[in-house]
Amino acid sequence: GKVILRVSVSPQGTADSVDVKTSSGSSHLDDAAVNTVKRWKFVPAKRGDNAVQSWVLVPIIFKLEQ
Repeated sequence: GKVILRVSVSPQGTADSVDVKTSSGSSHLDDAAVNTVKRWKFVPAKRGDNAVQSWVLVPIIFKLEQ
């Protein structure tokens, strides 16, 4: 499955909010993706030399392996 998340990244590089933009069709996979991305550290966007709040789309692809 594939889920696309819309993430608000703070100037400190943390995920301020994480929303499902496109669902994988499974609430379990969507929830797992959201909970994982909330713990990620991002490189914040910059305007000049200053880090700023920004939005980014993050695709998460799940693959089942045997």
